[in-house]
Amino acid sequence: MHAKVIRYFVEVVRAGSIRKAAEQLHVVPTAVNRQILNLEEELGAPLFERIHNTLKLTPVGEIVLAHARGTLHEFDLVRQRIEAVRGLRQGEVTLATTAGLADSFLPAVVQRFREAHPGIQLKLLGLPIAAVLRSVSEGDADLALAYDVPGTAGFRTLFASEWPIGAVVPPGHPLTAHATTVLAECVGYPLILPAPSLSIRPILDAAFGLSGVSASPVVETTSTALMRRLVRQGGGITLLNRLDVDEDRQEGSLVFVPLRDAALRAQTLTLETRASQPPSPAAELFANHLVACLDELLAS
Repeated sequence: MHAKVIRYFVEVVRAGSIRKAAEQLHVVPTAVNRQILNLEEELGAPLFERIHNTLKLTPVGEIVLAHARGTLHEFDLVRQRIEAVRGLRQGEVTLATTAGLADSFLPAVVQRFREAHPGIQLKLLGLPIAAVLRSVSEGDADLALAYDVPGTAGFRTLFASEWPIGAVVPPGHPLTAHATTVLAECVGYPLILPAPSLSIRPILDAAFGLSGVSASPVVETTSTALMRRLVRQGGGITLLNRLDVDEDRQEGSLVFVPLRDAALRAQTLTLETRASQPPSPAAELFANHLVACLDELLAS
């Protein structure tokens, strides 16, 4: 019964102003403002501080926001479960992940899922690692998929897997003469390294330091797609985990040579959801599909 006022309130928080929220909701600003004023009157307290044409949540507003997000999510779960009971293959899933996974591993996963479940809408959010879990905790995403996420209360791990790091080189490169290699052998070639902001870079830096190897990259980038393309073009070699280059590896356009340095640990990939409530039927279906695809790759 309060669906409209809740949606209007949450959209005002997201947009930061009544005017912008009205544009997103396709209504006039006065309609949004009236709903907010009615809610404030009903609660007997202001929800926003209006400072220099900007809206800032009051402590009461923060409490209402948490309730509103939970209510909207619960209503979506009820709707999807009703659809499931009625046999409708419909629903919506939002996955928060990093740009690297969105560029490499996920396109094939999404395509296979869409072929099997055309009625389910997928939304993929490519976010910085710090924002991936936050999007799930705030209700903007159902699932989070990322490397080396910190242990955080309020989350449940649905799946975890280890992905070793190796040298990524073009076919016929000298490093492909052996089944494995070491960091000391890699620095003899132009290095294209992940930027410090990516989760793999601290692992590499620590391993270089412990191995006593000095690395001077010719290129640093946040884009794993760009790293792979530069390697294919002969611009150097890069260091990534096997999942990052699996499609190129299967196509034969790149070769993954595992690193055997004892100081180098694998990356941990985890699929997370909120611990407080089970995922929706559609989200659970996609999570199971995602895990099955990862299991296939681990076995290959």
